[in-house]
Amino acid sequence: MGYMDDFYKNVEQVGVVPVVVLDRVEDAVPLGKALAEGGLPAAEVTFRTAAAADSIHAIAQECPDVLVGAGTVLNEAQAKRAVDAGARYIVSPGYDMGVVRWCLAHEVPVIPAGVTPTEVTALVNEGIEVTKFFPAAQYGGLATIRALASVFVGHRFMPTGGVNAENLKDYLADSAIIACGGTWMCKPAMIRAGEFGRICELSREAAAIVRG
Repeated sequence: MGYMDDFYKNVEQVGVVPVVVLDRVEDAVPLGKALAEGGLPAAEVTFRTAAAADSIHAIAQECPDVLVGAGTVLNEAQAKRAVDAGARYIVSPGYDMGVVRWCLAHEVPVIPAGVTPTEVTALVNEGIEVTKFFPAAQYGGLATIRALASVFVGHRFMPTGGVNAENLKDYLADSAIIACGGTWMCKPAMIRAGEFGRICELSREAAAIVRG
């Protein structure tokens, strides 16, 4: 699947995918620009607010260099709405085979989540090569990922939940990690307060860790 390979390369190059909660559409473009300027040109916009679809559309239109996608996608209808709005990929907090199969049928990159051998097996058998590991801290973090990677050789993970500036380097040092998801550089309170300069600064610090 060439489109998935290209997507995985883009995700790995970014290294950290900011997980974004947007309550107001007017914050979307300033946020996208702050992330890009800070060296993290990606945004996983959680699809659990009323502003999510319009925010994705705004970023897609005004920040074309930002790899914008939808997170917290729970069903096929949400996946379709997100893609129609301009999402370039779909991320789920768990795995729903309806979402996975819809995305694959429409050549939409998708990163579903799994934390157990049974879940990862099901995803591997659908052709998924990268699994979101969420919530990472609560499910054992890097130690659990390493155990899974020893069985699912070549499969890679995107840990999210409990990843921060202090442990990012350790996660990224493991070859089983394609990238990490995180909120520490763009917490909802920071977005609501319009602290886009601070978001840019924290993004730049994270990008520096990615680049070693």
